[in-house]
Order: sequence, then C-alpha cells, then structure tokens
Amino acid sequence: MARSIWKGPFVDGYLLKKAEASRSSGRHEMIRIWSRRSTILPQFVGLTFGVYNGQKHIPVLVTEEMVGHKFGEFAPTRMFYGHSSDRRAKRTAGPAVAGTAPAAPGTAAVAPTGGTSQS
Repeated sequence: MARSIWKGPFVDGYLLKKAEASRSSGRHEMIRIWSRRSTILPQFVGLTFGVYNGQKHIPVLVTEEMVGHKFGEFAPTRMFYGHSSDRRAKRTAGPAVAGTAPAAPGTAAVAPTGGTSQS
C-alpha cells in the first residue's frame, strides 16, 4: 500500500545532509548509503549513491525517471542463477528429432521424399 500524501515521502535525515554537502562541495564522488527504504527526491538527481545490498554498495546514478521510487529498487539483494535441473535436462536432451539440424551454409536443402505417390 502506498504512503499517504499528507505524510510526505520518507527520507532518512542524513541523506539530505550528505546530498547537500556533495552539491555544495562540487565533488562527484559516490555517497554511500544503507537506507534502501528512503524515497528518491528531485534534489538527488545527478548524484551517485552507493546503495548497500547486503554485501557491497551498488552505484546508482539518479535520473529524473527515478524520482518517487525507493533506493532499494535499484540495488537487487538476490541473484538468481537458474535451476540446476533445467540445465541438466537441457544438456542431456539434445535435438528432439534426428535430422532436424539446420543445413550448412552453401548446401541445398532437400525436401524429404516418401509416403504417398500419385500414380
């Protein structure tokens, strides 16, 4: 459920201070943050934040389209490597029908003959 409008967006206080300090100093280094729950505000546009994903800080360059979203949306915490059984099945299955491999370049494709003859 969305946050009520009258409350305003949630942003940790230290983020506003760090963003203002970065803008006033003119340095463009990554601002390391741990607050994934904070909302991205318009004054953060153009700054690079290092959003912590549980292991490391993921660099996120804030653009206009990101305003209103949360920082955590742009730093995934889980990596999906696929199901091991799917890879095993794919490896052992091979081609479904013999002779359905694509023809080599420069060779003519021959239509199969067989079955019905019209005499």
